[in-house]
Amino acid sequence: MCNYYRDMLDWNDLKFVLETARHGGTSGAARALGVNHATVARRISAAEDALGARLFERLPSGYKPTEAGLDAVRTAEAMETMQADLDRQIGSRDTELKGELRITASQLLFQRVLAPILREFGDAHPDIDLKLVATNASLNLAQREADVAFRFSKNPPETLVGRKLFDQRGTVFASRQLLAADANADAPLDWIRFAHWPGPPAEIKAVRALRPRLTVDDMTAAVGAVRAGIGATRMACFLGDSDPALARVPGMPMFTQQPLWVLTHADLKDVPRIRVFLDFATQRLMELKPLFEGRSKE
Repeated sequence: MCNYYRDMLDWNDLKFVLETARHGGTSGAARALGVNHATVARRISAAEDALGARLFERLPSGYKPTEAGLDAVRTAEAMETMQADLDRQIGSRDTELKGELRITASQLLFQRVLAPILREFGDAHPDIDLKLVATNASLNLAQREADVAFRFSKNPPETLVGRKLFDQRGTVFASRQLLAADANADAPLDWIRFAHWPGPPAEIKAVRALRPRLTVDDMTAAVGAVRAGIGATRMACFLGDSDPALARVPGMPMFTQQPLWVLTHADLKDVPRIRVFLDFATQRLMELKPLFEGRSKE
């Protein structure tokens, strides 16, 4: 018999359904939403009770959406998009230099370059609430995961507007301690390789034989390993040349790397706090152009 007295669906519960489908389980959804997995499971059960349908198959490998669950996910995605559109439309009407400004950049870019720029900007505009999302992942500006993004990219998404600041270059760096002990230039050079790269470029191997010492999957780990003297590796000049513990390995070639962009969503480009920050950050970063292009040591 059909139950006409089911609880009304709480639309917020669809967020939990959506993130569970995206992450394949409640643990990943809990991390994304900043709650515990028991809360996610409870909200999914509440949505199922309200809709009168099972939304997920609970499998040992994770949560798999049912047909009803896929319908709920599509609805949640549409609602997410509409909310983001509304946020951008309303946000674009801001006329004052105050409010929240969410910025995303890679951890190393923030650590080496952006931290003092954000401090200076924050001192000049204390009513703007700066929030940083330091991640190597490309956040979705259309979904208002961030207002401004600093990205190394050849071709940013067409929905974003901004400026290509400059191309960057890189070369091979090692710790000064390792280089001081590396008296025999004919001996293999201890090397730190990246798990997701096919291997060192032929131009490097033509200069020096390499002896793999460590494999990493992240540039932050690579920089730490180089600083510890485990081996040398290729990295951007803005990382190597700005670190007093590191130096370029003699004779190694220079490489062109992805350019740096500063970007925002087209709907937000005229919001005063965003426009002022874009202009400020662009000016400060352009002053560092020689560092990024590998010319700071000339």
